[in-house]
Amino acid sequence: MLTRRAIVLGSAASLSLLRAAPAEAAPKAEPWPRWERNDPGARKTVDHGAWGGFLARHVRPGGDRINRVGYGGVGQADRGLLKGYIAGLAGTAVSGLDRREQKAYWINLYNALTLDVVLDKYPVSSIRDIDISPGLFSDGPWGKKLAAVEGEPVSLDDIEHRVLRPIWRDPRVHYAVNCASIGCPNLLAEPFTSDRLDASLDEAARAYVNHPRGARIDGRSLVVSSIYVWFKADFGGDDAGVLRHLLTYGSPELARQLRGKGKINDHGYDWRLNDSGMV
Repeated sequence: MLTRRAIVLGSAASLSLLRAAPAEAAPKAEPWPRWERNDPGARKTVDHGAWGGFLARHVRPGGDRINRVGYGGVGQADRGLLKGYIAGLAGTAVSGLDRREQKAYWINLYNALTLDVVLDKYPVSSIRDIDISPGLFSDGPWGKKLAAVEGEPVSLDDIEHRVLRPIWRDPRVHYAVNCASIGCPNLLAEPFTSDRLDASLDEAARAYVNHPRGARIDGRSLVVSSIYVWFKADFGGDDAGVLRHLLTYGSPELARQLRGKGKINDHGYDWRLNDSGMV
């Protein structure tokens, strides 16, 4: 199975706005049947309060509409809180939750694990520098098993490409999981919760689509985030599908700019760490 490492290994070496790997290097959504179990009648909810407090204290919205994290200001108390929250999620019987609760659970677990692994290795200039994935040419942390859920070790790649993408088939997932990079959709300053899941996903989609790192017109060219190229299959399968998606969440001004555009001309991604201390 191709992983996110296949994407970044195919990227240019620069950590500025990167020309990304070709679309065919993107990981496929391959379902892990073990995580398809759910209980449609379940009423249990997962408490994400500790995670919400952590995010409120350390996620800092910028004037450029990019959220950054104050990694350098996270003290030992909050480091312990984050690890305790992750341990609590790992100990949750996620197979006994309903689908909406599961979706919020996996998104929050992915984002908490990402922050935890960055904090463990901080200071770094990019998450790509955290080469803890298995394999001789490993790049980044995505392939390493970082937690055991219901006794099953899972990696970030597992959560994104074997659980979230194939089970829900919702392109908005790409606006929810955060890779601790400037080019990534914002890490929200609050958890995802089942009661307002769709509203949060829609808000995240609109925020990214209407930001220059999501889509912009450069001269006469349409330049988009490499997310829309790597994962084109999730956005309709071709440039026309991506354009329809952009129009769904785009502002009237962006829609006006996209009118008449039939293809993506270029794409890029900024892998620099979303560190408020690096602004």
